[in-house]
Amino acid sequence: MPGFELFGDKERKEVQDVMDSGVLMRYGFDAMRNGHWKTKELETGLSERMQSKYTHAVSSGTAALTVALASAGVGAGDEVIMPTFTFVASFESILALGAIPILVDIDDTLTLNPKAVEKAITSKTKVVMPVHMCGSMADLDALKSICDKHGLLLLEDACQAIGGTYNGKPLGSIGDLGCFSFDYVKTITCGEGGAIITDNKEYYENAHMYSDHGHDHIGNNRGAEAHPFLGYNFRISEMNAAVGVAQLARLDEFLTIQKRNYSILREALSSIPEVVFRTVPDGGEENYSFLNFFLPNEDIAQKVHHALSGAGVDGCFYWYNNNWHYYKKWEHLTQMKSLGKLPKDVIESLPDYSKVDFSESDQWMSRNISCLIKLGWSEEEVTERAAKMVEAIKTVL
Repeated sequence: MPGFELFGDKERKEVQDVMDSGVLMRYGFDAMRNGHWKTKELETGLSERMQSKYTHAVSSGTAALTVALASAGVGAGDEVIMPTFTFVASFESILALGAIPILVDIDDTLTLNPKAVEKAITSKTKVVMPVHMCGSMADLDALKSICDKHGLLLLEDACQAIGGTYNGKPLGSIGDLGCFSFDYVKTITCGEGGAIITDNKEYYENAHMYSDHGHDHIGNNRGAEAHPFLGYNFRISEMNAAVGVAQLARLDEFLTIQKRNYSILREALSSIPEVVFRTVPDGGEENYSFLNFFLPNEDIAQKVHHALSGAGVDGCFYWYNNNWHYYKKWEHLTQMKSLGKLPKDVIESLPDYSKVDFSESDQWMSRNISCLIKLGWSEEEVTERAAKMVEAIKTVL
C-alpha cells in the first residue's frame, strides 16, 4: 500500500470515460452517460471479490461505518464496542448517530480481545465492531460466537485490510456488515471513497437510501422518488468510483507485491530473537500492508523506533504515542470537545475515559512497531531496507 504508487493507464482510462460523458454524479443523467456507470461497476466488482450479495459505495470509510450502523438501526444511546487501537473514524461514526463508543482492550493480534468484549456487554450493547488494523484481523470466530450468544451485530471495519482473509473468506464478509475505505493511502484507492458490504437485503436497502437523503431510488425520475425516512448525503462521485474500478481490478497484483516485500522484511527480522511478530488468528491471512512486531519493553521499542528513523528507514510507526490511532491521545473524545452541544445520551452515557484502565492495551502497544509495506519498492530496495532494519535494531539490543 498505497495503491496510488502504481497509478497508470488503467486508472486514466476509467477517469477519461467519466470526463468524456461529463456526468460526475452516480445517479441520473442516463442519456448523457454513454453507458458508463462507474459506481455500479465498482459495487458489482466488490460484491464478486468480497463474496457478498450486496455492496453500496459511499464517500469515505468513515461514511461507510456511519451508514452501516445507521442501516442496522443503531441510534441514540445504543452502545457499540470498539478497540482502543484504531483510527478516530471508529468513534466518530458512532457518535454521529448519538450512539456510545465503548472502548475495550486489544490483545497480541492488535485487535479486539474477545474476553474484554464479553466483559463490556450491557443491556444497551447493540454492535461489536472489530477493526482489522494494519491489515490483519481479530479472532472472528470468538467474536461471532459472542455476538450470536448475546444477539448482537458483528460489524467488521476492514478499512485497512482489504484482500485479507479468514478461514478462506474475505475480510469484511464474515460479519453482518463490513466496511472498506478507499482513501488516498489505502491498498486500493479512489482518492476518497468507501463501501459497505452485507448479505442482508434490509441493511442494503436502508444503506443506499440513507446515504442519499432518503431517496428510495424507485423509478427513473429522481425528482419523483419518495423518501421513506430521514437520510444524509454520503454519495461517492463517478470520478472517484472510476479510479476505484481500475484499482480493484489490480488488487491481486498489489497483494502479490505486498506479500513479497513483507516476506523479505519478516524473514530478515526473524533472525533477531528479541523480535516477536503480531499474532494472526488461526485460519487468517493478513493483506501484508504492514509488518507489526513487538520488542521486549517500552524503552527498547522507543529506542528502536528512533534508531530506524536515524538509519533512514521511513514508514515505521510507534502508534503508542500517535495522535490519531491510539486512545491515549484522544483528548477530544475523553474531554468531549465539540463545536455544538452533544446529544443527551452521549453526555450521560459516555464512560469517563480519562479514568479507565487500559493497561492491557498499553502493554502491547508500547512494545509495538508497525512498518508500512510499499508497493513501489523493488526487490533490491526491500532487501537493502531489511538489512538496515536488522542493523538498527541490533544497535539498540
